[in-house]
Amino acid sequence: MRLEAWLALGSAMVLVAIVAVRLSYRLGLPSLLAYLGLGLLLGESVVGIDFDDADLAQTLGLAALVIILIEGGLTTNWRHVKSGVPPALSLAIIGTSLSIVIVAAAAHLTFDLDWRLSFLLGAVLAPPDSAAVFSVLRRLPLPHRLAGILEAESGFNDAPVVILVLVLSAPDEKTTAAGLVGLLAFELAVGALVGIAIGWGGAWVLRKVALPASGLYPLAVLSLAVGAYGSATLLHSSGFLACYVAALVLGNARLPHRPATLGFAEGIAWLAQIGLFIMLGLLASPTELPGELWHGIVAGLVLVFVARPVSVLVSTIGFRVGWREKAFLSWAGLRGAVPIILATVPMTEDIAGADKLFAAVFVIVVIFTILQGPTLPPLARRLGITLDGAPADLGVEAAPLEELHADLLEIKIPDGSQMAGVEIFELRLPPGAQITLVLREIRGADGIVERHSFVPGPTTVLQERDELLVVTTAADREAAERRLRAVSRRGKLAGWFGEHGD
Repeated sequence: MRLEAWLALGSAMVLVAIVAVRLSYRLGLPSLLAYLGLGLLLGESVVGIDFDDADLAQTLGLAALVIILIEGGLTTNWRHVKSGVPPALSLAIIGTSLSIVIVAAAAHLTFDLDWRLSFLLGAVLAPPDSAAVFSVLRRLPLPHRLAGILEAESGFNDAPVVILVLVLSAPDEKTTAAGLVGLLAFELAVGALVGIAIGWGGAWVLRKVALPASGLYPLAVLSLAVGAYGSATLLHSSGFLACYVAALVLGNARLPHRPATLGFAEGIAWLAQIGLFIMLGLLASPTELPGELWHGIVAGLVLVFVARPVSVLVSTIGFRVGWREKAFLSWAGLRGAVPIILATVPMTEDIAGADKLFAAVFVIVVIFTILQGPTLPPLARRLGITLDGAPADLGVEAAPLEELHADLLEIKIPDGSQMAGVEIFELRLPPGAQITLVLREIRGADGIVERHSFVPGPTTVLQERDELLVVTTAADREAAERRLRAVSRRGKLAGWFGEHGD
């Protein structure tokens, strides 16, 4: 095919995939299913595009996974997830290990697979997929701690599993259990340090350097996070953990043009997901999938109904996670791109049975995503752990004014906020914070809604959908945000109700 034909086909696939996002959202399914289906349709059995390069698929898949992890780190609010990090780490290490052992033992006893292939199957299926988890969290109003556990687990668990799959797939690799634990500890520790160093250093530089165009800041942030992956890999440590941690640090730092950076990262991550899943659909052979249907269903049942619940129960001991949260965590371990990408690693090493392993993993991802995805929202509501009916939290965007040691906050008052009806002086903001401008929707006599801005006074009464411009010193920014969130949740007497905007 000529370049023009490939460009036309590529643009058409992206547009179809974008439309499919809306359809999958309405059905409650992660969009990965639509993309995988599109890849299968374009493959050799239907349209006729022949793609069977497992090495290229693995390389492009890992690159796409880096972008997806970076977007997840950038959009994660550290204040919301920090309380969920300890149980998430336990799930990523202890829970993942238990899941691998349980699935491997079941595969060895049920299908008579050799131990190497059995442990590869367990390792490949162990990590919940970050893209699938993030897509569910965006439409489910969960408590911050529970959502934080899921977010952090999906960000942390890729790193140890990738290391394990590479070790198991290496030809003639002889590694003792103690050696493997030491290797994991070294790679994870160094990867985390690299991510922290590059994230913190990059944020400091971006605050000091005035770039000539705002569009350069998103490119710089993305390059720093990708650079963390490359630097950690060159040091023989975990690049996946490094890029996620670097993005987490950068996403929670005082950066110029932060909204533009997050929007750019989200768009690039969507493009990476679309390309990734379509490519994996092309790589799968529809003629081989039915033969692995039985193996996939049995392994998936063990994974979903035995391995995941046991790993959640054991790894959350001592972390004050209630039984409702444990039940939801057990069912919310969605699989997606990560298992399919990892299943290409044994294929590139020509391990016997790797093709069947890939087909079985593909079947598991499709069937159990269809089973779990749509049922997560009703399950969360049945367990009583959603925040349905609660007003949306304040939308806060910040632009640092570095030379003035100040911040410019843009506050959007959502519908149902208790801040509506409060006079500005009743907000009792810290001395270093001041509301300088209000943008308000006003409906005219002709029914047309117009937006007007004005400088408020102390007795100005705030309304729903007002947008506020707040100037605050860097020292008072956190206190100002906390007070605004507290009033939005419980009104001007929030302190009497024990609400402090955490």
